[in-house]
Amino acid sequence: MLHIAIVNGPNLNLLGTREPHIYGHQTLDHYLKQLAVRFPFVHLHCYQSNIEGELINYLHNCMGMMNGIVLNAGAYTHTSIAIADAVSAIGVPVVEVHISNVLAREEYRKTSFIASKCKGSISGLGMDGYALAIQYFVDALVPPAV
Repeated sequence: MLHIAIVNGPNLNLLGTREPHIYGHQTLDHYLKQLAVRFPFVHLHCYQSNIEGELINYLHNCMGMMNGIVLNAGAYTHTSIAIADAVSAIGVPVVEVHISNVLAREEYRKTSFIASKCKGSISGLGMDGYALAIQYFVDALVPPAV
């Protein structure tokens, strides 16, 4: 069984009520439950924090425990060299996810300190970005059946 961490940063606990015209009406908890049903052969470890150091500690704890990480660092994407350094240090493949198309938003959101440390980035596809990232890990890490 694959072990995939879904790590969410600041304000993502407010999904469903925070700027629904950008982020939609679905809560993070509801969507994570849908992902568990969609990927029953993947053990999803979900974590959210508004605190940068807690996110870094969680990423460190993923070393040797997770096959992959889906990371939506929220606004820390654009400010945190420390989270980028943690992604680089842990040796676990990471896919960066953003619900909105950050390249179509404010200028400061067009910079990601994390992207260059990740296997890839998914942006602007709404909550489906999480499922696409998980599917990437399934395809990349599960040997095909013979």
